[in-house]
Amino acid sequence: MTTSNPSSRVAGDPTVHDGRTFVVVGAGLAGARAVEAWHERGFTGKVVLIGDEAEPPYERPPLSKGYLNGTDDRDSVFVHPAEWYADHGVDLRMWTRVTAIDPVGHQVDLQDGRSIHYDKLLLTTGSRPRPFPGLPDALPNVHYLRRLTDSDTLKGVLATAGSVVVVGAGWIGLEVAAAARTAHRPVTVIESAELPLLRVLGREAARVFADLHSEHGVDLRLGVAIDQFVVEDGRAKAVRLADGTVVEGHEFVVGIGVVPNVELAAAAGLDVDDGVVVDASLRTSDPDIFAAGDVARAAHPLLGRSIRVEHWANADRQPAVAAAAMLGDEVRYDRLPYFFTDQYDLGMEYTGYVEPDGYDEVVFRGDVGRREFIAFWLRDGRVLAGMNVNVWDVTDAISALIRSGRPVDSARLADVDVPLDTMG
Repeated sequence: MTTSNPSSRVAGDPTVHDGRTFVVVGAGLAGARAVEAWHERGFTGKVVLIGDEAEPPYERPPLSKGYLNGTDDRDSVFVHPAEWYADHGVDLRMWTRVTAIDPVGHQVDLQDGRSIHYDKLLLTTGSRPRPFPGLPDALPNVHYLRRLTDSDTLKGVLATAGSVVVVGAGWIGLEVAAAARTAHRPVTVIESAELPLLRVLGREAARVFADLHSEHGVDLRLGVAIDQFVVEDGRAKAVRLADGTVVEGHEFVVGIGVVPNVELAAAAGLDVDDGVVVDASLRTSDPDIFAAGDVARAAHPLLGRSIRVEHWANADRQPAVAAAAMLGDEVRYDRLPYFFTDQYDLGMEYTGYVEPDGYDEVVFRGDVGRREFIAFWLRDGRVLAGMNVNVWDVTDAISALIRSGRPVDSARLADVDVPLDTMG
């Protein structure tokens, strides 16, 4: 069974209590989607959702997009209203930290000394920002963006800041840079690679984002290394580059990647390898423990490898499969990786998976100069991934091309007059 309909079977008679306890560690989007899936399936056992934040589960994309830009209000980021969880029989434990997992005793230990028994356990512990090496903690004008409170802080910063220096030209760094420029702040982006998103998109498509930010007045410092932050009187004053250049700023944002939160899993003896290792059903090396979202390194049936995807779609879609597997269904997660970004007037969706050296051709379809196009990454004539920029309602067609695994003609793929659904 695939992910096409993981809620096709009712878990049981709702008038009869199931008797089992399902515990979810990590109250973000993935955790919320799991408990939502059990409710939709009619599960009548006990559900406990544990999170270490003061807020109920929320979605992260708005934190660097609409909410940060001021186009979305704060309430819009939450997956459900706070009362939804109690109304649907979910024991939501906010501001609660799990200190250990006992797979033998089937329990999780809490910071306050209490323990909770589980029959099945789901880890949706997510990830955390990678700190800049050697930078002192808690500098008031150095910011990371991961939590809602981080976005709250940055919103205030962008409303009043002078110049903003962004370290790292990945998705978070570029989205913050776009928000800062939209707020009319001087922005410098420092990136060690020759182009923004070079590792993700390759040279051909990465140039699009370099040009986009340059046109909007961002000072891009590319292909440079940082020697150190200059700190005076408890605040960052500047960044010194390896060549001696000093880049001054009033506020600094560090976006150099994330680290999966695997410590609980590793201490419990689960297999860990840049994420919690799970099979296609999202089951860990312990048959009663599952993982989903950013923290899961999952065997992907279509791609033939294990991958860890740090984007919204995994956190949104994987948990329904994990929830079904925990109920005893034979399921597997085989959705293609998907992510999106909004920067200035550019909207983009990316479908598929390709490693930096895993393609031999990029085919553009449309007008790259006007930033209205689709880019396709191919290897041996087969489409591995597609990125639509300001072109909409094509992700299903792109997905079908990838899933078909059949070679395509590059000239026809580039021809906007040839319908995509005739290519596979």
